[in-house]
Amino acid sequence: MDTTNRRSFLRGAAGATLSLPWLESLAAAITADTKPAIRMAFFYVPIGVARRGFFPGEQDAAIPKFSSNQKEISRNAQIPIGVQPLENLTPTQQPLERVKQKVTLITGMDRFYQHGSDVHAQCASCFLSSATAHEVESSVYPLSRTLDHIVADHVGDATPFRTLELSCNSHRDNKESIYFDNISWYGTGHVAPSIRDPRKAYRRMFGTQDIQAYRNITDLVLEDARSMRQKLGSSDRQKFSEYFDGIRTIEQQMDKLEKMKGELALVAIDEPIQSHLPRGAYIRLMGDLMVAALQTGLTNVATLMIGPERWDTPFMYESLFDKPMSHHQMSHNQNKFMEQLLQVDRFHMEQFAYLVEKMDGIKEADGMTLLDNTIFNYGSGLGDGATHQYSELPIIVAGAGGGRLKTGQHLNCADGTPLANLWLSQAHVMGAKFDRFADSTGPTSELLN
Repeated sequence: MDTTNRRSFLRGAAGATLSLPWLESLAAAITADTKPAIRMAFFYVPIGVARRGFFPGEQDAAIPKFSSNQKEISRNAQIPIGVQPLENLTPTQQPLERVKQKVTLITGMDRFYQHGSDVHAQCASCFLSSATAHEVESSVYPLSRTLDHIVADHVGDATPFRTLELSCNSHRDNKESIYFDNISWYGTGHVAPSIRDPRKAYRRMFGTQDIQAYRNITDLVLEDARSMRQKLGSSDRQKFSEYFDGIRTIEQQMDKLEKMKGELALVAIDEPIQSHLPRGAYIRLMGDLMVAALQTGLTNVATLMIGPERWDTPFMYESLFDKPMSHHQMSHNQNKFMEQLLQVDRFHMEQFAYLVEKMDGIKEADGMTLLDNTIFNYGSGLGDGATHQYSELPIIVAGAGGGRLKTGQHLNCADGTPLANLWLSQAHVMGAKFDRFADSTGPTSELLN
């Protein structure tokens, strides 16, 4: 095994493997011009956002009334079209304050909506696709191969996993179809099933021959790790320890959630057990697994769906409410639940900010951070959960894509700018060269260095 490779593995006696981050002490054979791979990841938030908390200049806008059909609302004319420095963050964006120079807020982008299909289902399933009108004849949804898999067609052969699909929907009451609960698709009608159980994700990433006999994977490779640690410089020894501590923390969090499930199973409660599991802990755990996969080169393309669309089974937002709440039901009555919706939106942003900061703390071979070498997208397929609008979408891009993307700015797009323009630009940064994606009209040049 080439120990200079950033994707090196430690292997324990029972066949357990653990991938390693980049370590400069073991990289003598790497040439000076070798650069880390550019990664792409998505943090999908369902149900849109409460606009007055997320969008600049809309804090005093009228609270939208519920509409069962998709409709557009007039955009905020106070914000000029074009690029401005990202300075004053809105209340929902505030958790990003420490890293705001490494993110870009994008407003004004729209998506195509094909009438005759369910608003929520199309909004989730087509977020990374949105084929042009009636281009897809075999489905009511304008859904074709999604961006993550198209990009992986160009970069996926360099990693053990072409893509990684994760979801934070622990519920099993399949009230809705797969179109409400998946953003990654191999093609029309062919879903790329996401992993929802942290333990299963962990097994897939750090596979063993017998996980039940040896639950703690780091114990299996600890002896090898100690031996290798003696060969490292002081900075790498610290990095090595931090990495192993991080993996152990993931294991401990999984154990805590599993213990909580067992305790809840003994209590008579109306909602499913999963309703009472803390959302933040679950989201951060799945996010930690995604970051570990990107850091160690297990994959360069990942999706993390934070929750399903129009799924009325409640979730427990710890620190916010004293009982499980339904995000979807609240979004349909914003006059009554505006304060709670703003709290949920900020809660989701806190989880995103946690992952952004974590990625920015991981140093890579070129002296940049994992975040600097990643395109990490926050977004939703709806601009608002009450109006079900496909216009004015909430989009944030964190990371510089290896220095190819500008950051620290707010891009407010002209009317009718397709979201697919952003996806086309990011595909180009990832090395996938094609002229058009879905209903794009051209790349978003304002973002490119």
